[in-house]
Amino acid sequence: MQRISSRNARFQVWQASLTNRTKRQRAGEFLVQGVRPISVAVDNGWPVRTVITDASRPSSRWASELLQRLPGVEQVAMAPELLAELGEKDDPELIAVLELPADDLDRIPVGPEFLGVVFDRPTGPGNIGSIIRSADAFGADGVIVTGHAADIYDPKAVRATTGSLFAIPAVRAASHREVLDWAGRSEVPIVVVGTDEHGSANVYDFDFTQPVLLLIGNETAGLSTAWKEAADQLVRIPITGSASSLNAANAATAVLYEISRQRSGGAE
Repeated sequence: MQRISSRNARFQVWQASLTNRTKRQRAGEFLVQGVRPISVAVDNGWPVRTVITDASRPSSRWASELLQRLPGVEQVAMAPELLAELGEKDDPELIAVLELPADDLDRIPVGPEFLGVVFDRPTGPGNIGSIIRSADAFGADGVIVTGHAADIYDPKAVRATTGSLFAIPAVRAASHREVLDWAGRSEVPIVVVGTDEHGSANVYDFDFTQPVLLLIGNETAGLSTAWKEAADQLVRIPITGSASSLNAANAATAVLYEISRQRSGGAE
């Protein structure tokens, strides 16, 4: 087992990956902490490159059992003050270094009950994480982040998913074109539905029991013109009170709940 007690080159690579997207991508890995996220990742077969443990304390039962499930994976014992730096505001017992998956849209399965979520040009990593969490909770098959956007693997996004990132595919795509090309190759006809405050139908009046690609717009500007033009239907969420709009993650959650309600027979 390797021991790290100083800010050596390896520690600096991991530290840089917390804040630098380019270095994360170059290294092909990202850091994950927390019992649930790490457990869900291992349960779902995500490749673990390294497990970093606290050199100053014995492993908990959870950590010991986790390490037994990862035979052959490199283990690094790190000085607690350095591990705390990698854990940012938290004091983790253990941090897992996971391999970045490919941004391949074919990771997302498409079947007769397909539900995919597109988040267009999000600026907040926390919102990305929240939408992935809601997509997982309400039965979506995958999430796609398009355009110039915050990173799915930003630590804030990873934390906000509370492990859901490892339960459903989340893929980055450069533009709407490659997503539409991918959807167009499907043997299952997919209806593209955008959310917009000026949509022509209320969300509960649209039939979401068919295969759907749901579009969620940027937090400030909403959906791009290109996505609006590509949508087969634009739907709106009726709201009351003094609020003029909903947060993007809240709006996505509201629509995903309605889709789940309809598909479970609640629309009958």
